[in-house]
Amino acid sequence: MTAKQIMVIDNEEGLCRMMAAVLMDDGHAVRTFTDPLEAIEVFRPGVWDLVISDIKMPGIDGLEVLQRIKAKEADIPVIMITAFATVDMSIQALRKGAYDMLTKPFEPDELLFRVRNALKHNQLLSENEQLRQELAGKFNFDKIIGTSTILQQLLEKVKKVAVRDTSALITGESGTGKELIAQAIHYNSPRKDKPFIAINCGAIPDSVMESELFGHKKGAFTGADTDKEGLLKAADGGTLFLDEIGNLPLNVQKTLLRFLQEQEFRRIGDTTPTRVDVRLISATNSELEKEVEQGTFREDLFYRLNVINLHLPPLRQRQPDILLLASYFIREQNRKFSTNISSLSSEAQQAATNYDWPGNIRQLRNVIEACITIETEDQISLTTLAQFIDIEEMSAGGDDYNNALARFEIDYLRQLLSAAGGNIEEAAATAGMNMATIYRKMKKYGLRKEDLLGDRGK
Repeated sequence: MTAKQIMVIDNEEGLCRMMAAVLMDDGHAVRTFTDPLEAIEVFRPGVWDLVISDIKMPGIDGLEVLQRIKAKEADIPVIMITAFATVDMSIQALRKGAYDMLTKPFEPDELLFRVRNALKHNQLLSENEQLRQELAGKFNFDKIIGTSTILQQLLEKVKKVAVRDTSALITGESGTGKELIAQAIHYNSPRKDKPFIAINCGAIPDSVMESELFGHKKGAFTGADTDKEGLLKAADGGTLFLDEIGNLPLNVQKTLLRFLQEQEFRRIGDTTPTRVDVRLISATNSELEKEVEQGTFREDLFYRLNVINLHLPPLRQRQPDILLLASYFIREQNRKFSTNISSLSSEAQQAATNYDWPGNIRQLRNVIEACITIETEDQISLTTLAQFIDIEEMSAGGDDYNNALARFEIDYLRQLLSAAGGNIEEAAATAGMNMATIYRKMKKYGLRKEDLLGDRGK
């Protein structure tokens, strides 16, 4: 159990010591105060998990303490202690936000019982708030970034699919955001309050795939020491997302087909069928039709999965979205690492827009993160960006632009190496580049160190 931070306030030092000893023995971190004003001054939102306060104290009473602490953090649970409990006092305390009342004298077990209940209640509130924020924000369609016509048309289709409880197959290249679409479908469907379980079929060995999906009975095979609940059972009532579905072995495909037909399956080693209510969403970056023709994927399963097809376009077909996504990732990295990069420079923007992005959105995110790691200016420069993408291969840049870029890079390499006296390690350090990048650029342009140094290299 993670230690909880508990504040104890009581003008009786002996009672403070007793409560601290009991709570610390239970694994909590405790700080005691005999002066309620000091406790209020020390209290900071987000630091404490629970406050325990006496009601009758000199200076200010516990009800005033309760009110001031609740003004700082409304959701903090507070347990009030009193030797003179009355109905009126209890009503006042509860109206001011107290979680519970504890009457002196009390046994250590009673204290622990009340404290554990209060902490459990607080944890549930926190989890519910986190879930609410996820549902309201992370999986909102507005959070899928892009204004391109092709993406907006897809999202309109996704919104309609979300409310219809049918199987869907999401296709698209690696890195296009297929799981994000699956999450959006689930969290905007009638199943949103039930589990969303995701599994990458390409990351699990064939030998354990059936057990992972359907579970097994104890003793079903060597190493099956206990009963295991499969992912289908874990997703009961909700959605199971099978990414890279084309990697499913044929024996598992057969069992999955039976489940889709009958909504039931048998765990390995079990003779009794298990019935669940699960919506299946699958995804692939391969052409399943070709795998069907080759006999590596069942045709009947393909049609069961592909009731609705949602095709995610590659980033190169969403050119208007590239800079929007780049700006989003820059802000994301700034928040995460407390950096202050404003944007891509105008030259870097042109290069990013014209680049093909074979790794799609995932590659763009990684490149932005890498650029921010080494960038020394307030914008990501073309020089920095060129260390992570082959900008000479841009499909829409045009010969004039590519030739100008090549001249710029050659001149820049010449200046770097000249200033470093031909020392590539020193030149790399000056430019904030790695040595491999400089060697790669030299090879790309067919340059030797002597060429770049001119007369100094002879």
